[in-house]
Amino acid sequence: MANLTPRQIVSELDRYIVGQAQAKKAVAIALRNRWRRQRAPADMRDEIIPNNIIMIGPTGVGKTEIARRLARLVGAPFVKVEASKYTEVGYVGRDVESIIRDLVEISIGMVKAEQRELVLKRAEELAENRLLDLLVPHPAPAAPAENEIEAQERRARTREKIRAKLRAGDLDERTVTIKTQSAGSPVIEIFSRGGPDEMGIQFPGNLNPFAPQKPKEREMTIRAAREFLRDEEAGKLLDMEKVVDEAKQRVESSGIVFIDEIDKIAGATSRASGPDVSREGVQRDLLPIVEGSTVNTKYGVVRTDHVLFIAAGAFNVARP
Repeated sequence: MANLTPRQIVSELDRYIVGQAQAKKAVAIALRNRWRRQRAPADMRDEIIPNNIIMIGPTGVGKTEIARRLARLVGAPFVKVEASKYTEVGYVGRDVESIIRDLVEISIGMVKAEQRELVLKRAEELAENRLLDLLVPHPAPAAPAENEIEAQERRARTREKIRAKLRAGDLDERTVTIKTQSAGSPVIEIFSRGGPDEMGIQFPGNLNPFAPQKPKEREMTIRAAREFLRDEEAGKLLDMEKVVDEAKQRVESSGIVFIDEIDKIAGATSRASGPDVSREGVQRDLLPIVEGSTVNTKYGVVRTDHVLFIAAGAFNVARP
């Protein structure tokens, strides 16, 4: 972002979206202002609020694509939702706070992927050593003390020969049996008004130690086992506390929420038929999140004061 002016951002968007100059200019300025805010003094940073945007236009003109390309341009957490899919808090369906929870999950996935690349080389080494332990198991202790050193040297030479074959791919089709840990049946079931996807928010990851771990044997080729063990070792090397902290910080400072069909919760027909939990109710719940509030997630509290909200709709019935 340090090298991207609003004009250059618009030029980048021009590669993918035809026309829509006014919308491109608005989002480019909003994006640049966010970068400037992150470099402002700490005492001023919290006073600079984002300028949220409403895009008006028929389906297919590029509203969603502008927001999606914008997020990819800066690597920001991005989520697209449809306003008509939500209901007022207290009714069956998804409440609007789940938008921020989804954004946090996306951000954690992004940070995990980045951190995984940093530890991938070490994970490959550990996975290779685990494969060698399977192919060249530790021998039983030698009876005479003078033969123990010789046995260790012989085993080390064998491991190096097998290592060379592993790296050359000569053993890729050979099958091995590896042990994995699988959680047993859950002993506690959690139900939330937000639906099945919102379960577990009140108990963030604390139940895992209590779930019985059952070793399970799986037979697979060495090619598949290498990838499986590499992913397992990479997961062990990740510092999830740092991943979560970084992900939450990205959401709060650079997250982008694209709310499509915003006009569907502002139709004129709702006034004649009385309050509607999927229209006026959603409006009431959405307003504090857009203006800035705190949302409880299973990773902790997330503030939405500096999340950029881009709303879009055709507005055929009601127009701002």
